[in-house]
Amino acid sequence: MILAGDIGGTSTRLAQFNVVDGNLNRLSMEVYPSRDHSNLSEILRIYCKQHPADIALACLGIAAPVDKGVARTPNLPWHVSEAELQRDSGLSQVRLINDLEANAWGIGGLGEDDFCVLNEVHEKVSGNQAVISAGTGLGEAGLYWDGYSYHPFACEGGHADFAPCNELQVELLAYLNRINGGHVSFERVVSGPGLKSIYEFLRDTGRGVELPRIAEKMDTNEASAAISEAAIAHACPLCEQALDLFVSVYAAEAGNLALKLKATGGVYLGGGIAPKILPALRRPEFIEAFIAKGRMQSLLERIPVKVVLNPDTALLGSARCAASMTGLLHV
Repeated sequence: MILAGDIGGTSTRLAQFNVVDGNLNRLSMEVYPSRDHSNLSEILRIYCKQHPADIALACLGIAAPVDKGVARTPNLPWHVSEAELQRDSGLSQVRLINDLEANAWGIGGLGEDDFCVLNEVHEKVSGNQAVISAGTGLGEAGLYWDGYSYHPFACEGGHADFAPCNELQVELLAYLNRINGGHVSFERVVSGPGLKSIYEFLRDTGRGVELPRIAEKMDTNEASAAISEAAIAHACPLCEQALDLFVSVYAAEAGNLALKLKATGGVYLGGGIAPKILPALRRPEFIEAFIAKGRMQSLLERIPVKVVLNPDTALLGSARCAASMTGLLHV
């Protein structure tokens, strides 16, 4: 029995899996609001009480850099360690991996219906792959191709410096620099909070009129969703501008990641935001911004780009990682 986890700034998802005839089967799943709990150990204890079982290994993908079995979550006030989780939960073995590494593990367990293709490439492709996921934050990961199989690995590219591509984005950088008092990362732009910041930048610099029904959402956790929904419905010109700018920066950073990893095997957009803004991502402007890399444009044009539609990808990935570690599954 395997316990898999997808630990995010908004929600913590836990599920039990077993392996039958080389296939992973999910037996139970629970979702907990992360901020309603003081630490991850508390959530694990609740889950294990709800679903008692003899767990061989727990593998938990967490939205934080993991170093020597320890993670400090940037979007939660948590300090998490494998040793403490084992001690507090009573589990015999716990492995922490980065949440985007978990997403990368999950890609190989998905089917064609789990993707929406943004850049279709008809020739056979091979090589490294990349995953970039906008949600509460911006996560990035890679899959190294050794010629026979993929090896997922974590990175923290979402915290690299935001690089503006035009005059409007230069103004956005200056605006965010004043607000944040220094370093502006891509995560400050390409994330749920980032979309809200883009909207506020456009509003505060006189580029549109704020609708009352959007204004009343701005001090709530529903601000980013309200902006994107109004933009997709063409119900608010200012929201449409904000989403257009968000999409262009998302595409540019996806292209940056593709170049850095030489991800000729494909780039995957994961996270909670991409499936909700598919109409905007499917417009030609996304791929135009993705391939706009000067002399490297022809390379980017030959890279498949897909949106991951399955919300359980990281959870499946944590289970696949655990099954691989225990020798129960060859992936």
